[in-house]
Amino acid sequence: MTKKIKVPLKQKNADSAEITLGLTDPKSPSNVGAVMRAAGCYQVDSVLYSGVRYARAAKFHTDTQSASKKIPLIGVESLVESLPEGSKLICVDLIEGAVPLPAFVHPKNAMYVFGPEDGTISQAVIDKADAVVYIPTNGCMNLAATVNVLLYDRLAKSATAVGDDELIRKSRDTNNTVKVKQ
Repeated sequence: MTKKIKVPLKQKNADSAEITLGLTDPKSPSNVGAVMRAAGCYQVDSVLYSGVRYARAAKFHTDTQSASKKIPLIGVESLVESLPEGSKLICVDLIEGAVPLPAFVHPKNAMYVFGPEDGTISQAVIDKADAVVYIPTNGCMNLAATVNVLLYDRLAKSATAVGDDELIRKSRDTNNTVKVKQ
């Protein structure tokens, strides 16, 4: 029997969106580390993963911003059963009949489920999805690249997509102090 877990979430106000990433049996610890970095950059609330391959891996290789210390990374038996309350289940993979990402309207609260690097999301999960989306590329991207593109698309289409020099100063590496001359 699948055990439903309560995913610990950040305290947010009623207007805040809730974003969860679901990774289907990820293979590579470096890819999961890169997903965690993306999760930190795009303010994801939690990352869930299913399967046993990642659990066998030792540590993150590319979580250079230590996002895993701020964002829960939780192993679950079933991504579908772990869907946060009030969230839409959105599958992201090269699935026939899926909506191309440029035409997709992101829901406020979503759990985006991604297929593994060497497989796909199961038909059972696809059948329960509120939407299935694909990124229209020639060939497939790796897991971390797909997560980054999806999260950037969500940000670019949101009302909060505007940034300023304060965001740049807060986000850039300490070795970067370059400015555009006026």
